[in-house]
Amino acid sequence: MPNIKSAVKRVKTNEKRRALNASQKSALRTAVKAADVALANNEVEAAKAAVQAASQKLDKAVTKGLIHKNAASRKKSRLAQKLNALNAQA
Repeated sequence: MPNIKSAVKRVKTNEKRRALNASQKSALRTAVKAADVALANNEVEAAKAAVQAASQKLDKAVTKGLIHKNAASRKKSRLAQKLNALNAQA
């Protein structure tokens, strides 16, 4: 444990940020998984809503610095491709 007051504060704030980032990243992964499951089950309306929610979470994660913008773009693109294929099939 550091002795300097500012270093002590940094340790505390870093721990808070780490916990918050982990929570947000977990929620992001859950949203993307939910979209994948809805797409796999051929539920068109549920899939549309899930993909939209996942896209919003991905965009938010980019602005917060959780993931790289290209990674978010790639994930959104893949979800959109699956959704378009499902719409074409239905």
